[in-house]
Amino acid sequence: MGLIEQIEAENMKKEVPSFNVGDTVKVGYRIIEGGKERVQNFEGVVIAKKNGGIRESFIVRRLSFGVGVERCFPLHSPKVAYVTVVRKGKVRRAKLYYLRGRTGKAAKIKEKK
Repeated sequence: MGLIEQIEAENMKKEVPSFNVGDTVKVGYRIIEGGKERVQNFEGVVIAKKNGGIRESFIVRRLSFGVGVERCFPLHSPKVAYVTVVRKGKVRRAKLYYLRGRTGKAAKIKEKK
């Protein structure tokens, strides 16, 4: 196991922001179109975080024109340019899958002070 842990440590990003489930984050994702590369922003609420180490991923949900859109991002991927915390949320669950069935005010999360 020592060799696997060593390889994982080498490939992990050094600066990973501290965020939790319930926080509103802005994720910059690198997209290559033809020969050009650009960063596309995706802002929403983190509804789940999975695993740990190099395999760590998180799911971000937002409403786009009244339709719920979820996207899963690997945290240590080179495609993820940045993750910034816009707002801290106060929640009492590890997974916020119940937000999928809610819209409007019912889907709001209180802000942590």
